[in-house]
Amino acid sequence: MTPRTRLRLAWGALALLALAAVIDGWRWQDKQRDNAMIRAGIAERPDPTARAELRFAHATELARRGEHEAAIDAYRVLQDDSALGRAARYNAANQLLLQALVLRGSALPGQALPLIELAKASYREVLRQDPEHWEARYNLERAQRLQPDPDDADPDAGGPPENAERAATTMRGVSRGLP
Repeated sequence: MTPRTRLRLAWGALALLALAAVIDGWRWQDKQRDNAMIRAGIAERPDPTARAELRFAHATELARRGEHEAAIDAYRVLQDDSALGRAARYNAANQLLLQALVLRGSALPGQALPLIELAKASYREVLRQDPEHWEARYNLERAQRLQPDPDDADPDAGGPPENAERAATTMRGVSRGLP
């Protein structure tokens, strides 16, 4: 390779590096602007075309202020298969469970049951996507204690099946006594 070719390759590599630095700087500035908006407190609802992280921060702020319904709606828009989507699904389930706990302590505790079931379904979906999500596992267990699933009931509660004793006495080759 001639010195002239090496020089051209070096200039080309330098130009690519400069372009990569400009693109990286532009992305960094964009994220800094979003972080500044988050730190300042997002008063207005973010644009639906805004970055998902910014909308997630807005939903978290709504939940912090106690606007549970608005927070759940904001989280639902973000629920996809990404890590941020799983976090949004988990946070929405937490909001549902919090609402259910408030309703259980009120004069209408029966209205908490559908919210608990929705929260359990969301926790299960998070665990399907990420089986190592221990917070979702713990919260699902808490929701199960509040409202157990019908299939979690004791299977022996129905009593012995019909003809259970007779089946063992009529089978050939089965000894019920000691040897």
